[in-house]
This record gives sequence, C-alpha cells and structure tokens, in this order.
Amino acid sequence: MAKDSSFDVVSTVDMQELDNAFQQAKRELSQRYDLKDSGAEISLDKGGRKITVSAPSDFVAKQVTDVLASKLIRRGIDLASVKWGDPVPAAGQSVRQTADIIEGIDKETASAINKDIKAQKLKVKVTIEGDKLRVSSASKDALQDVIAFLKGKDYGQPLQYVNYR
Repeated sequence: MAKDSSFDVVSTVDMQELDNAFQQAKRELSQRYDLKDSGAEISLDKGGRKITVSAPSDFVAKQVTDVLASKLIRRGIDLASVKWGDPVPAAGQSVRQTADIIEGIDKETASAINKDIKAQKLKVKVTIEGDKLRVSSASKDALQDVIAFLKGKDYGQPLQYVNYR
C-alpha cells in the first residue's frame, strides 16, 4: 500500500507581525496632523487577542481602524482574521471599538469545511484535530484539488495549508 500524503488546514496569525503593525499604526496616530491631537488611542492585548480603539467620534474611530488596516495589510496579515465589533459609546461623546483576533478553526467551521470537502466526492480522508483539520489521501492530485477548492471558498477567516507531505 502506498504511503498516504497529507496536509493540515489551519488558521493562524503571526502575533509578532500583528504587534509590528500595531506599533506602526500607533506611531502614525501620534504623527499624522489630522489625528495627532484628536484624542484617539489604540491598544493591543496580546494575551486576550484584542485590539481596542478609543476615539472622540465615530468618524475618527473609522480613520484609526483604516490606518490600522493598512498597516496590517502591509505586514501580510489577512483582514479576515480581525473581527471588529460595533462602536460602543464611552464617556462623554467618545466611542470605543474592539476587535477580536481570530486564530484557530472552531468546531462549526471545521465541520462545515469537512462537509464541503466530502461533497466534492474526492478520495480524501478528513480528520478534525482540535483547532485544525488534517486531510490525507494516497493521491497528491486529490490533495491539490482540495486546496484549490478551499481557496475558492470563504469561511469567514483566513486558512493556511501547512505540513504538506
């Protein structure tokens, strides 16, 4: 029997690159003439995987999130891995907006991916292992077909394909 080939489907965020993008956005906030004295602030909680934007108005908060988004894109972080919540009124006229950093594939998404792969009728075996999926098959062509199929689908978070062997 031929040795099965496999790969893992994961959803990860490089926290060092995220921190670098955050620091660049923070620096731009302190230097940009229209945001310098606006009272807008951003903070990053690495442990809780949260980004918080505090601003005096919705408009300024939107500008700050746009600055941060441009830095994330430049650093190679997919914006789908950052889920922004609705702006919440804070003290005075200010607003606060938080974002969760999505990492790992939850059970519902994993089962949806599994179901979609099985619907393709390819000769592959999918196993859910915690927050990742392992796809294995005797045929490397079938594995490449699965990768191409998954790249065409949107599951609300970025997917990476690692450990291809």
